Order: sequence, then C-alpha cells, then structure tokens
Amino acid sequence: MSDDDHLRVKAHACPMTSCAAPAGSPCQTGKGKVAVQYHTARFRLVPALAKTLNLPTPAVRKPGTLWIELPRPTAAGAEPAGHVRIGYARASTARQSLDTQLDSLKTAGVTRIFSEKISTRATIRPELDKAVILARELRTAGVAVTIVVHEHKWLGRGLDLAALAEQLRAAGIGLEFLTGELQGSHDPSGVVFTVLAALSGMEREYIRDRTLEGHESARSRGKTIGGATVTDDAMLSMALHLRAQNLSLRDIAARLVIIKGKKKGRRPSPATVLRMLREHD
Repeated sequence: MSDDDHLRVKAHACPMTSCAAPAGSPCQTGKGKVAVQYHTARFRLVPALAKTLNLPTPAVRKPGTLWIELPRPTAAGAEPAGHVRIGYARASTARQSLDTQLDSLKTAGVTRIFSEKISTRATIRPELDKAVILARELRTAGVAVTIVVHEHKWLGRGLDLAALAEQLRAAGIGLEFLTGELQGSHDPSGVVFTVLAALSGMEREYIRDRTLEGHESARSRGKTIGGATVTDDAMLSMALHLRAQNLSLRDIAARLVIIKGKKKGRRPSPATVLRMLREHD
C-alpha cells in the first residue's frame, strides 16, 4: 500500500448507510468518531485496492476523534480555476549536469522547478515528492496542474514510472514531456496513462513468471533456492515434539538453536520454523 491510497479512496463517498462520509472526508463510526479503518465497501470502489484486506485511516485525520465533514474535492467536470505547470529535473549522479533540463524547462515557460541529483533506483526522491505534494494541493484547490519533465526517463522507468503515472491519474494531474518518445502533453484520462498502467501490470506478471521459471529450472538441477538452509533433521524432530505440546511458533523458535552455517548459535525465526513444519507436513 502506498501513502496516497487514502486520497484515492476519499475521492469517493462511502456507500455504507451507517457511515455515508462524503467525498473528501474519512469514514465515521456509528458513534460519530473518525473510523480507524476506511470501510471495505468504500476502498473497493478503487479497482487497484479491490483486494486490499484493510486500509488504515492516516494519523493526520486523527482516528477516534469527533468526526467532522471536510472540504469536498472539486466536482468532476468543474471548470479549473487556472492552470499551473510544475517542472521536475533529475540527474542520476553528482557529476551529471542539470543545465540542459533546467534550460529546457525555463524555455518552455516553467517557473516552479524541483530538481535533484539522485539515482533512478532510489525508492525515495525528496524533490519529486515535493513536486507531487504541491501538485495535489493545487489540484484540490481546483487548479489544473501539469508536471513537466524534459524527458520521461528522468521521471522514472518501468514499474516506477507506471506507478507514479497511476498516482497522478488518480489525483487528476497531467504530464508533459518536452522531448523523447512520449513528447507532448498528456491528460490524466488520456491514452499514455492507460498504457503505462497496462505496462505496469504486464511487467509485474513478466517478472513473476520469469522468476518462477528460474526457480523451477534451478530446482531441476538440484540447486537450493534462497539463502543457505539453517534447519536440519534434529531441529525438525525437536520442533515436532514442541508442537505436539501446543507451543506457539514463537515459543518453539525460542527453544531451537541453529548448529551450522553463518547463523550458528542463533535462534531460527518463527517464519523459518513455520516453513520447516509446512514442508514436513
């Protein structure tokens, strides 16, 4: 789950009659308090979250306090109160120059620019996060917003770009690339967002299938998948004996000791014990 899932859920009113929280507000309990979790019927209105087991209400909404109705998002189809273009520039290393990207953005008339030097592989990009947060705030205020980038590769690649595009689409934020294969302005409901979302799902399936194929191929050649094993027949025998005494996995793990490998002398984790017992069963 991403940090902005609650924003996507709150774009819809809660369909539960016992809650009926309008769009923009968190769910409420029967006693008029802010609910700790968004009601399942509500977050299932967002296709990407349909299979989510639960969705916690963010702390900023103060779960458990008196519920009040918050300002509603701009109604769909309402005329935007202006248009803001926010620029983003990135270089992968400190040695790379941002001059070309910055000059391109300024030439395109973009005045508010966030820039940083950070690897594409970084899971957190502070300046990009700031740009997206500002874009969301402006969009909530009824302003049309477009994030402008010199070329799509600087915004992200593969799954990262697709995931970001999905977040922007959910918030109604447009994208504009000044050059490259995706050059042009793209509306959140446009084909580029749809294609990126589709590619995201296809790439996940492709990675999963290739991983499983690799594991199966390795097993057929007698190779062990994963890290070095820490279990043995003696540990299994003891674990079965302790399980027969109705001990929990945590208690069983606390009574076992690894006798070989780099973890010799340490205790196995409850997850390791569970896996060992399941393989035996």
